[in-house]
Amino acid sequence: MEIKKNIALLIRINWVKTIYFNFKKFPFKVAKKLPVFFYGKVKFQDISGSINITAPICTGMIQFGLQYEMATVSKNIAEIMIAGIVEFKGYAQFGKDVFLYVGKQAYAQFGNMTGLASNTQFICVEKITLGNYARFGADSQIMDSHFHPMINTLTKIAYPVNGKIEIGNYNYVSSRVTIMPNTKTPDFCTVASNSLCNKDYDGFGQNILIGGIPAKLLKENTTRDWDTEIPLLEKWLLLKIYL
Repeated sequence: MEIKKNIALLIRINWVKTIYFNFKKFPFKVAKKLPVFFYGKVKFQDISGSINITAPICTGMIQFGLQYEMATVSKNIAEIMIAGIVEFKGYAQFGKDVFLYVGKQAYAQFGNMTGLASNTQFICVEKITLGNYARFGADSQIMDSHFHPMINTLTKIAYPVNGKIEIGNYNYVSSRVTIMPNTKTPDFCTVASNSLCNKDYDGFGQNILIGGIPAKLLKENTTRDWDTEIPLLEKWLLLKIYL
């Protein structure tokens, strides 16, 4: 079963983009192991930034355009812009049609087994850190900037445009969730679908469910069943290839 799964994934790899990216961004001894795989069509808008993998190097440990959800059709609009620094703490999965943007002077960190499902937009202009097993559902947005300056009309004081984002370990963020500047979540946090997060939720403690617009505490002593989920994620998403 595992061999068939790996063969099916290898057939779908965009080998031209995969080989180009790895040998463009990594030293030869790392590049030859092909740690980053691309599936399907993807546009490299800019890949002039730095990409660091602070974990043992494995083939295909970082996968872009991976089809690991129920939907199988891609719109072929995946796009990557990395002008800043991106750090991977281990394995990572990016679904179909993901937009990944890390601007100049920006820093983005992906913990081990992080995942962004299809149609997610990840926009980092300052700093975004995702913890280990931080998993995002489809059609989500993660952006650490409001982009357009806003002012108080009475005081004429400008509101901050950017604000760093910190997503804790073992977070499950459901589909169509928007993560805005200054968001911070604790470990073992679950975010309900169609929510907007824009503040520090760390004070509520671990094992919480938040949701709403803007998100608020909905339930305590609640978490995804990670003891069941982790073996399944490792079984179906990790490639066992050694080069």
